[in-house]
Amino acid sequence: MVKIFFIRQAWSLTMAFLFIQAALFIAWNGFAAETLTLEEAIRIAIMQHPDIRAAGYRLETEEAGITVARSGFFPQVHLSERFNRTSNPMWAFGTRLNQQSIRQEDFDPNRLNDPDPINNFNTALALSWEVFNGGRTSNGLEQAKQNARISSLDLNQIRQNIIARTAKAYSGLLLAEEELKMIRQVQKTARTHLDMVRSRYDAGFVVKSDLLRAQVRIAEIEQQTLLVESRLNVAEAALNSAMGYPDNRSFYPTTPFAGRLEPTGAVEEWIQTALSRHPDLERLKTEEEISRKEIEKAKSGHWPNLELVGSYEIDSENFSDTAENYTVGAVMRLNLFSGHRISAGIAAAKGSLKRIQELQNSIKLKISLETRQAFYMAQSAFKRINVAEGAVEEAGEALRIMQDRYANGILPLVSLLDAETAHQQALTHHFRARHDYQGARIDLALATGIIDADFK
Repeated sequence: MVKIFFIRQAWSLTMAFLFIQAALFIAWNGFAAETLTLEEAIRIAIMQHPDIRAAGYRLETEEAGITVARSGFFPQVHLSERFNRTSNPMWAFGTRLNQQSIRQEDFDPNRLNDPDPINNFNTALALSWEVFNGGRTSNGLEQAKQNARISSLDLNQIRQNIIARTAKAYSGLLLAEEELKMIRQVQKTARTHLDMVRSRYDAGFVVKSDLLRAQVRIAEIEQQTLLVESRLNVAEAALNSAMGYPDNRSFYPTTPFAGRLEPTGAVEEWIQTALSRHPDLERLKTEEEISRKEIEKAKSGHWPNLELVGSYEIDSENFSDTAENYTVGAVMRLNLFSGHRISAGIAAAKGSLKRIQELQNSIKLKISLETRQAFYMAQSAFKRINVAEGAVEEAGEALRIMQDRYANGILPLVSLLDAETAHQQALTHHFRARHDYQGARIDLALATGIIDADFK
């Protein structure tokens, strides 16, 4: 029983010690941060980034504009209530006519020339319906639909930019985390080397300068650690900004860098995809359609306008007696001379169309160049990964050889430190090559307009 008691006590103490060590490890290494996948980061950015929300509200505004433009096809009905009190001879007599209260004595010249003030309450229901205007309403409706499409394309482009920005920020945080792990491992290796040098120094095998040089190396690594930690903080801030978080949160990225998949297909195929899907080009094509409709709207000024009108009125002096009347009719207007306003409007619309067509040619050149650059950068970064991996293996093997030879007193310390630095640089170049490849993949997907919420 005593033995079991001591075993249980030892087990409890061991578990408590491990728990404390784990808590200290988490606090020291920053693993208390939220774990975050790339998919989650993109989803959060799409949901809450203010740029996307603003673009969404703009789309709602343009969609409401479609209803406004479509209202031109329907009759407009207005209800009005007016009150007048007048002693104007003409209006006073007319008011009595509208009230249907004319009497014989009202034709007395004295009363006609100097009437008593009269009140009138007028309730009117008026209707106007423009049944033909040369296509101005229909063209305006098409323009409103195209404006809504432009807003939709802008929303899609802003969403793509936010996705790309978030993916790059996530990649930057991942790089900072990898570099921090690497520099801490290098720091651990350097301390092991320092202990080796100190042991050899105490045994009288090396001079004090070797010990001092190893200590300087430790100080250099500590400075590099501080720089890497600051880059980690900056990368966290960049990711928070990309996701639309107003405050700074700590995240631990769990989605590794993209696998070793070289970009497939020829660069011309990527360019054709970009020219068929890029939001900028789609936007200009839509603006071209709007300009064509604007030309038709301007030409409609040469056509006659036909409008049906009607009204129903109730007039009363004090609501005790009322009189009713109605009016129906049609109005046709034809512009005979506008001071060249219509022709100038047509010329302006045609000029706008030509400008947009030239902008299309310009944006095609820009899209082709950006796609070509992103494709070649992705290819180059992919090849750099292979080279960097080989360099890491070679530098690691060289470091192991130098460690053994220094421990046996065959090589000086400077050779060991050089091998250690070379291994650190090889690791850094490998991480950065993977980071650059991820960034090039993002740029290529953005340039071709295919980046979306499922990007990995």
